Amino acid sequence: GHWRGLIRFLDDGRIEVDNNMIERQMRPIGISRRNSLFAGNEGGAKSWAILASLLQTAKLNGLDPFTWLNDVLTRIVSGAVKNNELDQLFAWNWAPGQQAAQLEIAA
Repeated sequence: GHWRGLIRFLDDGRIEVDNNMIERQMRPIGISRRNSLFAGNEGGAKSWAILASLLQTAKLNGLDPFTWLNDVLTRIVSGAVKNNELDQLFAWNWAPGQQAAQLEIAA
């Protein structure tokens, strides 16, 4: 049932045969999937999935993942953020702390 859509580019010259932009965006997913095969065990795979999800969320919100994650972990470990205020560290709510602001200026 998809044949008409698959050959539509033959009738309409404006439609590209492929979409390299999307393919380039999907490439890291395939590479990550291959790399995650070596997570070691189920716990390692779960940790890998959580980290990958956090980093992609930061990217989708226009943040530098390293700066964001470094600042969030620093603020959690130092106790600068109370347990009931953790929602301010979500990528979509995050405002850089002093150390993160210095990293952004240096970059």
